[in-house]
Amino acid sequence: MLAALRHRYGILLVLAIVIAALPLAFPSSYYFRVASLVWVSAFAAIGLNILMGKAGQVSLGHAGFFGIGAYAVAIGPTHLGVPSLAALLLGCLLSALLAFLVGRPILRLKGHYLAIATLGFGVLVALVITTESRWTGGPDGMSVMKLTLFGWRASGSDTWYWITGGLLFAGTWIALNLDETPTGRAFRALHDSEIAARVTGVNVNRFKLQAFVIAAVYASLAGSALALMNGFVNPDQAGFLHSIELVTMVVLGGLGSVLGSIVGAAVLIMLPQILTVFQEYENLMLGFIIIVSMIFMREGIVPVLSKFMMGRRA
Repeated sequence: MLAALRHRYGILLVLAIVIAALPLAFPSSYYFRVASLVWVSAFAAIGLNILMGKAGQVSLGHAGFFGIGAYAVAIGPTHLGVPSLAALLLGCLLSALLAFLVGRPILRLKGHYLAIATLGFGVLVALVITTESRWTGGPDGMSVMKLTLFGWRASGSDTWYWITGGLLFAGTWIALNLDETPTGRAFRALHDSEIAARVTGVNVNRFKLQAFVIAAVYASLAGSALALMNGFVNPDQAGFLHSIELVTMVVLGGLGSVLGSIVGAAVLIMLPQILTVFQEYENLMLGFIIIVSMIFMREGIVPVLSKFMMGRRA
């Protein structure tokens, strides 16, 4: 198993087996719902990990793109008469365009300056969504029409389990294959040292912008999928706390690890469900577990466990 997870095709095979086999152990539709939330969150986290873990850039406003995708599939069919699938694609295009326009100036910043700039973008998107109540429903949110394809309507937790599972598999495949391309190698060079990358001929600004756009499209797709699955969207999906949640998934699972993004999302989504037994101490326990994990596994869950298993085999 460990050898398989060290190769991209092994990761894809294990992921496919997990997605296909999990429903056999689900006793009710509630578990399909939780698993679907994990798949959607993992998909968004993979995109953010391309930006943070691969290209070495920080983003604290990534939920802004998530919210754009979510509201695209809500506003498009409701106000513009655009089919849900077309609205999803328009949301991706809008997110990519905004990432391109916003990323050109702010990605010239570094460190905490870049973090604050991306945070400002996320806050701005959330503010627009909250105040433009005629289009977005304001703080109360708005309903989302069901996804319909050739007369077939996507509804039910089990249906969305397979849709989000397929989306995650495709996103994982793209991210893993990106590592082997010149773009992926340029991202790794940026992560190690921007100065060294520039000396070796890497167009630093262009590749930083590419990573930002790719991450934005991943987030937009995830936002659209979650909105269509829930049938409802509200400004919280574009809020600061959601951005922090996505960053936590990436860091907890392991920066630079595609598998780590999936594990981090699974831990952060499933832990609150498990910790409900502690009732009013649920949030306290969740925070404590995350703090302990980061103290003893600073590189993230997947990299640390991988090194541990390699050490035992040696």
